[in-house]
Amino acid sequence: MVNFLIVAIGAGLGGGLRYWLSDISYKIFPIYFPYGTLIVNVLGSFFLGILIFGFGDKELINPTLKLLLGVGFCGGFTTFSTFSFETVTLLRDSQFYFAGINILANILLGLIGIYLAYIITR
Repeated sequence: MVNFLIVAIGAGLGGGLRYWLSDISYKIFPIYFPYGTLIVNVLGSFFLGILIFGFGDKELINPTLKLLLGVGFCGGFTTFSTFSFETVTLLRDSQFYFAGINILANILLGLIGIYLAYIITR
């Protein structure tokens, strides 16, 4: 139950920051492209990479903080960061086939899911 609360706190903070950054970006950049989402996805992926590869692999961060920041904060900030991390891990482990499947499946199935929801709710 404690881990659940740690993740929930991190997710709340990450989701709040995502909203704030996206809101600011839409005030700064032209609205014809989703810059806010792009910025959040890139920043979230970068932060998760630093957390996992820079601190986690070297055991410079305790498991609770890793849970709060990695699963909670990054998960609330953007799930794209997890997708990016898992894909890079597959590539790093020379699992090129599965990395390709992961990329195609997440992007295509995600788009299909959104499109189906659009069709169903029309």
